Amino acid sequence: MLARAHFLLSVLHTCLGDNAQARRHALLSVDHLPDHVPPLVRGAHLVILALSVDVVSRSDAAPYHAEALDIAAAAGDHELSRSVLNNMAYAAYQAGDTQAAGELVERMRRLVERTGVELRPPDLDTIARVQLLQGRYAEAERTLLPLVEPGTSRRDAEGNMLPEVLLTLAEAQRLGGALDRATATVARCRALSEQRGMVDVGARARRELARLHAANGRFRQAYEEQCRYDEESQALRSAEREEQARLAQLVFESREGQRETVRFREMALRDALTGLYNRRFVDAQLPALLSRAEQRGTAVSAALVDIDFFKRINDTLSHEVGDLVLQRVATVMAGAVDEPATVARLGGEEFVVVLPGAAAEEAVARCERIRCAIQHHSWPELTGALPVTVSIGVSSTADGRITAAALLSQADRNLYAAKRSGRNRVLGDPG
Repeated sequence: MLARAHFLLSVLHTCLGDNAQARRHALLSVDHLPDHVPPLVRGAHLVILALSVDVVSRSDAAPYHAEALDIAAAAGDHELSRSVLNNMAYAAYQAGDTQAAGELVERMRRLVERTGVELRPPDLDTIARVQLLQGRYAEAERTLLPLVEPGTSRRDAEGNMLPEVLLTLAEAQRLGGALDRATATVARCRALSEQRGMVDVGARARRELARLHAANGRFRQAYEEQCRYDEESQALRSAEREEQARLAQLVFESREGQRETVRFREMALRDALTGLYNRRFVDAQLPALLSRAEQRGTAVSAALVDIDFFKRINDTLSHEVGDLVLQRVATVMAGAVDEPATVARLGGEEFVVVLPGAAAEEAVARCERIRCAIQHHSWPELTGALPVTVSIGVSSTADGRITAAALLSQADRNLYAAKRSGRNRVLGDPG
């Protein structure tokens, strides 16, 4: 029962957009499974765990995917095997790993041929996206056409996939040079998204339409459509945050939520994307920390960390990859510091590290370890040829006799000095 409760809490936090808590409960759901649990129950828990971990690291998720596949094979559950392979292939596609994605799709095809299990619309959409990654645009179109032709209502009813499939199909047609067909497909996708209230797909259809305008040489229309997409995406993200807050409040007001008041207060101090503490936590805790340091005559340092050329990552690879980079940087930073140090995300690509008890020289050395850990992390699987580095500005007080605003302001000046002097470096207070 405890394992099942954590399993459901992981699903709930995924819906709330709290990836850190989703991973925590998914791990606990597996840890609490008794030895005698039926294998397929364990397999279902592993699927949720693998999905929650995949958001941060494919390599960390791989053992859970592999065990779930082994369980499915031993039990002869071909549907579970198909589902896990699809999850793995889509994660590889999102990471831009063409070879791994292609191999996983082939494994899924061989499973279908061997067992007769039917590919579902999400599987076919994944296969088509992998074919796009491989540059096989005509094959991607052929993969999806059976799903969008008349008489496919039964398949479409499964997961309401038709608008998503149409969007993938339009991309395949555009990349394959069939611009007229792509335009018609996008129009159908937008109409269906509006009819079904699928705002996110409708917004992404605008982005595809902008690309179509550009492919046709209609650059003004492309720019205008891209602007509309940006506006709709921003409004959608705001609406999602409001909905997450509303759902969290409903849970909070429930009997279970009232028993966990402290945990929900903690959630309010956490950044939803990275799971790190947020600016509200820093604003509340740093003044108190400085006050205690002044009373005891101990040192405190703070460092502002900024990802170099982050806009280039978003513009070149997509905002989705940018979010994954932020999550990965947060994980690396958190692993590179020891308590009582605290890592928080201030917003955008900027983070802060608070180092109680660390004088200037020690703080710079510890931040240099953070910089090196990020620089030497395995980024190519996520960003390809684009490197990921950080610039860090450190400021210190020997006895806590400084305001939080002044300490962070000096760290900010040092950060910009680090950027002006070439980036990918750590600079402390002058002298």
